Amino acid sequence: MNLIHTIQEWACSFVVALGIAFFINIFVVEHVVVEGHSMDPTLQNQEHLVVSKLSRTLSQLPAYGDIAIIDSRVNRERSVKDNLAEPVAKFISQQNYIYVKRVIGRPGDVLEFKDGSVFRNSVKLDEPYLLEPMKYSVNKTVVVPDKSIFVMGDNRNNSMDSRFIGNIPLDHVLGVMFAKI
Repeated sequence: MNLIHTIQEWACSFVVALGIAFFINIFVVEHVVVEGHSMDPTLQNQEHLVVSKLSRTLSQLPAYGDIAIIDSRVNRERSVKDNLAEPVAKFISQQNYIYVKRVIGRPGDVLEFKDGSVFRNSVKLDEPYLLEPMKYSVNKTVVVPDKSIFVMGDNRNNSMDSRFIGNIPLDHVLGVMFAKI
């Protein structure tokens, strides 16, 4: 009888610890591994990051220059189910829709891409973190809509970002990089 009681106590402790770990992973902090070279030279392929999820939990807008972790599937609604499934799914399968990018535009910003540079509200951005000059230019402006951000990789010539997938709804911002490990 004593053995059964001990097993029940251990099982209960394990379930509580697992619940706390999921809570922390969903709402507070998460570990993310960089996949690919779109953030070179700032972040390298297979580099490990600590991501703060508090900005998402508290519905805060990321700051300019923040490195954001996003769900690139911008043409679908995110649900609570996504938040609950992602901690488990990353151990089961590759999540190739999770991107790591830099915040360039916030709601209401007018962005232009010309002469190898990004202009935000008619001011050329100083971007010392770039790998090389951008080869992307268009003769149109992008206005970042309300409750969205515009993100780009630091390796501008090798990055699938908002230029191609569109603006990122705030509910698709999964967190902001807190530290490299």
